Amino acid sequence: MKKQELIHLHGLLAEVGNYYEQRENDDIPLDEYEDLGVRPTSIHKSKTDHKAAVFALAGGITSTMNDAEETDAVPAKAD
Repeated sequence: MKKQELIHLHGLLAEVGNYYEQRENDDIPLDEYEDLGVRPTSIHKSKTDHKAAVFALAGGITSTMNDAEETDAVPAKAD
C-alpha cells in the first residue's frame, strides 16, 4: 500500500471512530493511538508511522465494538 493510500485509510478510520463515539455516546480508549502522536493530517510522518497508527486505531475501534456487542449479548436476568 502506498503512503498516500495509508493516509487516506487513516483518515477514514478516524471518521469511523468519531462516528461510533457520537452514535453510541461512548468514548473509544485510544491510549496506544494517542501515544503515537500520528494523525491523518500528519503527512510529514513516515509510512511506517501511519501504518502503526492505522493498526492502533483499528484495534481500539474493534475492541470497543466487541466489548459493546458482548455486553449487549448478555441475557437479562428474569425477575
